[in-house]
Amino acid sequence: IEQKNLIYRVDDSLFVHIFADPEDARDFYISIEPAMLEDIKSILADMEQRLLDYVEELAAAETEEEKVKVLVRAVEENTVVTDGDGRAGKGGSSKKKGGGLLSFFSKSGSAPSGPISVTQAQQDALKYILVRDKLRMGALEPLLQDDSIEDISCSGLGTLFIEHKVFAGLKSNISFETHEELDDFVLRLAERIGKPVTYRSPIVDATLLDGSRINIVFGADVSRSGSNFTIRKFQATPISLIDLINFGAVDYTLAAYLSMMAAAGMNIFVSGETASGKTTLLNALAAFVPPDSKIVSIEDTPEFQVPHPNWIREVVRGSLSEGDGGVTMFSLLKAALRQRPNLIVIGEIRGEEGLIAFQAMQTGHPVMATFHASSVEKLIQRLTGSPINVPKVYIDNLNVAVIASAVRLPNGKPGRRIVSVNELVGYDKASDSFAFVEAFRWNSATDKHEFTGNLNSYLLENQLAPKRGYSVENKRMIYKDLQRRASLFERLRDQGVTDFNELYRVFAKAQREGLV
Repeated sequence: IEQKNLIYRVDDSLFVHIFADPEDARDFYISIEPAMLEDIKSILADMEQRLLDYVEELAAAETEEEKVKVLVRAVEENTVVTDGDGRAGKGGSSKKKGGGLLSFFSKSGSAPSGPISVTQAQQDALKYILVRDKLRMGALEPLLQDDSIEDISCSGLGTLFIEHKVFAGLKSNISFETHEELDDFVLRLAERIGKPVTYRSPIVDATLLDGSRINIVFGADVSRSGSNFTIRKFQATPISLIDLINFGAVDYTLAAYLSMMAAAGMNIFVSGETASGKTTLLNALAAFVPPDSKIVSIEDTPEFQVPHPNWIREVVRGSLSEGDGGVTMFSLLKAALRQRPNLIVIGEIRGEEGLIAFQAMQTGHPVMATFHASSVEKLIQRLTGSPINVPKVYIDNLNVAVIASAVRLPNGKPGRRIVSVNELVGYDKASDSFAFVEAFRWNSATDKHEFTGNLNSYLLENQLAPKRGYSVENKRMIYKDLQRRASLFERLRDQGVTDFNELYRVFAKAQREGLV
């Protein structure tokens, strides 16, 4: 769509208008909310005063769902729907005086009396805006509700920016004009997620209730353009390997290869720069790990999801007080080795836990992890350098190094691609060099994946073929297995089987019956 101008539905009450800005590289993303369509400014202030009567009920409500019911009932009890033009009429009496949650509301003082005369649309808008601002994420809520959004970014004063799955980089209709306005919003945002920021502790990494990751940097003294925050949206249902085929990130043969490696318990690192799709691919591969496996995942912030019933999900914890060292990835990884896992998944290797991961591989514990490096050479450099310090003779315990990247496609549009897949073969001490086979390569001119390891794959012939019962003479039969699996992916895609959980069930059944 070159000249964008369209509206799509997010839910029954929320729509989005996308339209082009010929003067800018980013087009507009406008959230259309009920409150935008109705004049409720004066009656909203009146209604907030009346909420003082419901403070104790809100405090007693234990879940967000219960709090929503209290707010909705408060609006219904304090408004009367008319067929008129919706002009407010005031009067009546308050019932209960509020207690310790007055700071929960934007106003203070005694509540006015009498029902407010509203139209049905105004009443619906009141319910929406009060739930949005009092219980949820305020102005950010419509963006968080849109599953088409990947990232939300506030870089300081000015407009919020959005990374969209379909329309790429967009700019929203939410902006901050002053440092005071921005700081106030960031402070309330941090308090809402239970991770307050201060000038002494201005950086926060946290997880929102929906699982999205948020990073906050508070104050113009550390962020010169003003406080900033970035939200990485949580995917309720993980993206499947067939979804990645549809996106062009992998092709059928590459999908078959990676799924076979995951199913066979190979040690796999998915490496690349930020927002290149590392975690997305790692999660997609989890669907092919044998269904009876015990999986232990270790992350800074919980993103990884698996459908396996025997799954231990562990998360790093920062220090709670001075002198408390918290719970590090290093300590969780050491604990995982005592839990007899069939697979260890590490959210991202940055430091000394990398050495423990390679020791786990040596002792027969398959490991899958993400890593920041843009090539297999740089991956090895980082692994063998400080602070990870993996001995060079350990490196070939890693079987597969997948390199993911955000790229510019031949049509000029941005995309994400697996740009290479490499099999690590060994380390030659005499020449101080590593041997690896490039199994797949992305051709940037054609936007196609080339199977450069065809009939030359070290892992397929020397690791997977023996596990499947092929003799040395017949080891190249493994390539027929690969093509059969690639054809299966193609048939499943043609049949519309793209859901992550459905794909897991299909392959779990096929593995039990010895079909794949």
